[in-house]
Amino acid sequence: HVQLVESGGGSVQPGGSLRLSCAASVASFYCMGWFRQASGRQRAGIASIGGGNTYYVDAVKGRFTIDRDNANDVVHLQMDRLMPEDTGIYYCAAQPGGCRYPSSLAPGWYNYWGQGTQVTVS
Repeated sequence: HVQLVESGGGSVQPGGSLRLSCAASVASFYCMGWFRQASGRQRAGIASIGGGNTYYVDAVKGRFTIDRDNANDVVHLQMDRLMPEDTGIYYCAAQPGGCRYPSSLAPGWYNYWGQGTQVTVS
């Protein structure tokens, strides 16, 4: 049974940082992704990690970093230089097998989802 639990969201001023965590009861070969859903918008990919690869959407390159702690079954999303447009609910997702670009940055790639954590930048 796959369980994904996000934490680390909150409110921050523009230019600030947050570090999100996803506790994931999945094997290390799973592709893991982070997504954001802003109010009134569709869920959109942020970053993915798996098979030794990391992928980012252009809007977060150089500001966000995804990393994985397989020993503790946690995937992190370090978010720096946050902007108001980064506001939204952030979801963690998992899918067996390695990640693939750009597919693993799309919601349809994943079968397993967490409940989300709110991030507000204002």
